[in-house]
Formats: sequence, C-alpha cells, structure tokens
Amino acid sequence: MCTEECLKRAGRGGAFGRRAALAGAAAIAAAVAVPEAAQASPRVGHRGGPLDLTYPLTTTFPAFAPGEEASRRTYVTIEENGYYMQQWRILEHYGTHVDAPGHFTPGGRLSPELAAAELVTPAVVIDIAARAAHDPDTTVTVDDVKRFERRYGRIPRDAAVLMYSGWGAKVGDPDAYRGTDAAGTLHFPGFSPEATEWLLRHRRIRSLGVDTLSIDPGVSSTFDTHLILTGADRYGVENLAGLDRLPRTGSTLFVGLIPYQRGSGGQARVLATW
Repeated sequence: MCTEECLKRAGRGGAFGRRAALAGAAAIAAAVAVPEAAQASPRVGHRGGPLDLTYPLTTTFPAFAPGEEASRRTYVTIEENGYYMQQWRILEHYGTHVDAPGHFTPGGRLSPELAAAELVTPAVVIDIAARAAHDPDTTVTVDDVKRFERRYGRIPRDAAVLMYSGWGAKVGDPDAYRGTDAAGTLHFPGFSPEATEWLLRHRRIRSLGVDTLSIDPGVSSTFDTHLILTGADRYGVENLAGLDRLPRTGSTLFVGLIPYQRGSGGQARVLATW
C-alpha cells in the first residue's frame, strides 16, 4: 500500500512513529511470532472455485497517488526478434499485491522470506458493504468481528480475514476509488487498529485482506493498522477483486506472491477454493 506519497502523509505531524502503535505492535509480535498449522475451516455448501481474486495488471489501475501508475513498453517483437516481450516499470505496491512485514516494520521479513505455508490459508470474509455505501471512512470493528462469529462461527487460527466493502465497483474511476476530496484526503474503508489487535491477540490470524487501496482506511495518516499487523510479523493483501463471490467462511486462499529481491511486498495472483 504505502508509497512515497503515503510516507509523506505519515510524516506530517510526526504521528507515524507514535509510541502507542509501536508498543502495541511489539507486544503482539511477541505473542504471535511463532506460526502454527492452520486449523481446517468448515465447508460451506458445495465445492467451488478456483476463484481469481486478482485484478489484471494494467497501466490504468488506480494507484495510491496520481503519478504512481505502472508503465510498459514493447521490448522485442516476434516480427523483429522472433519472440514477444514487454518491459514494465512498476512499484511493488500497485494492483493486487502483498505488504510484507518489512514494509512498515524495521527488520521485518521481506517478500522472499514469507514461507509457502503462510501464503495458503483458510479465509473468512467480513461484509461491511452496506455501511461503506453511506460512510466511506468506515472500518471493520471488533463488534463486526464478533457479529460475524455469532453467525458463522469462530475464525480459525492462521486465517486470512478479508474485508468486503463493495469498493470494487469504483475501480474503473481512480478518483472515486481513492475517494480524494478537495483537500486531497483519501476516503475508503479499511480495518480499525482495535479490530486488528483483537484478531491478532484472540484469533492469531495470518493476514488481513481488503478490496481497497490499503488495510488502513484512507483517512489515516498514521497507518496504525499497518504498524500493528506488520509489527506482529503478519502480512496484508490489498486491492482484492470479487470478494462478493467468495463464501463468508470455508474457503482456502492461495497468495502467489512474487518474491522480489529485498521486496517490501509485491504483486500477487490470489486464488480461492472451497
């Protein structure tokens, strides 16, 4: 998620490194640093998938800030060289992608260090689309998580907890997808720091995923959710597509992260089965 522009935003007011967020992240990291095998998720209905939750990577996909879009050019052609190949210029945090722990946490693990077992997880989907339609700054709260569990059962350990906000309907309009207002502030849903901390402490989740540009809400300038999640040695997945087609529980997520050298994250092909 965070590019040069969001790091500039984070630096305003000095709030980015505030002690509370860092202390919370460190405490959670100590509590959940050792991964354990994921519990099996309950099956929902008939077997389904694979469902592709990945947006096609294009030069027009909404970037976190204007000017950070990818670019490409034809490098060689079949007619002239005997084979076809493109050259891309792209940021690691563009399109459907992963935020590795080292994206926000000094010394945190980078993309090649995430093990395959961490990238295949049970998944649950928390639907806040109705609320997001009226309040773009809304977040997944602890109450949302508890309400989800009352209806669907306990979130399994090492799960990917995914937020469905309906934001994919805006993906064709970068300004609407970013939700930028006249002052330049972004407006889109994300996870609250409190829900993130609760999920880490009480459900020992593996990752968070969203159908927006960031696991933090757009209005955040301190990126507390990122600090807490990556400080606990967990990763995020952003710009997921098609979460409305995924069962609320009972699916398995496959995150095909590109292991960029020293990568703070990177593009991923994300698939789900159930």
